[in-house]
Amino acid sequence: MSRSTAIYESMLLAKQQQQKQFVVLIDPDKLRMDNMEKIVELAIEAKVDYFFIGGSLIVNNMLDECLKTIKRVCEIPLILFPGNSFQLSYRADAVLFMSLISGRNPELLIGKHVIAAPYIKLSPLEILPIGYMLIDGGKPTTVSYISNTTPIPNTKDDVALCTALAGQFLGLKGVFMDAGSGAEVPISESMIETVSSGIDIPLIVGGGISTPEKVLANVKAGADVVVVGNALEKSPSLIIEMAAAAHSMNKLITKDLGRVAHKNS
Repeated sequence: MSRSTAIYESMLLAKQQQQKQFVVLIDPDKLRMDNMEKIVELAIEAKVDYFFIGGSLIVNNMLDECLKTIKRVCEIPLILFPGNSFQLSYRADAVLFMSLISGRNPELLIGKHVIAAPYIKLSPLEILPIGYMLIDGGKPTTVSYISNTTPIPNTKDDVALCTALAGQFLGLKGVFMDAGSGAEVPISESMIETVSSGIDIPLIVGGGISTPEKVLANVKAGADVVVVGNALEKSPSLIIEMAAAAHSMNKLITKDLGRVAHKNS
């Protein structure tokens, strides 16, 4: 069965062209339907690149309803961000097939993937093999508790780089550094810069990002994709400013590339 690679190709091309992307993370457990509709409306206006849909726990049956609601009103790609092998749906466009490479829990390195693989094989979902790295965000998170793993200390840039490189050499197609939902300490620009400069695959960064200024700092440091969820649940209007902050780098880079082309012609 042939399978689309369009979403990954768009991420890779954006990285190669130094174009930054912005993602809205929606946790079906946490978001009221009326609030979700507002977030989707603002995401369309802001030209958000993707939605990530999922969470560490999904204790209601809202995943399919959430996907249906978004699909009905927009064409922004829907990428599953599953906390376990049961958080899957054919209604999405792709799935982050994540291996928790920052931890030493075999269930989240390969165990859960074995359970999910037959379902994904039969599905139309585009598969995005991602190395997931949990970074200490200053407080215990649901991810660290559920995964029974210790996050990478937020000052250990070298450990983060070596972990990301290992993921790349294992053939993973991207790295997702996450400080966890509502992190008190977001991932530092120093760590982002260190990891970004050392790998050749897209770098996704999320967790504890609460201002447009932090979004801009992250993309300047080398994040290819910035993911925000918790802050938008509290204040959906931030989508406009945050997406603009991420995409503002694209305009600057485009102008610089134009100057170089003109100079060389």
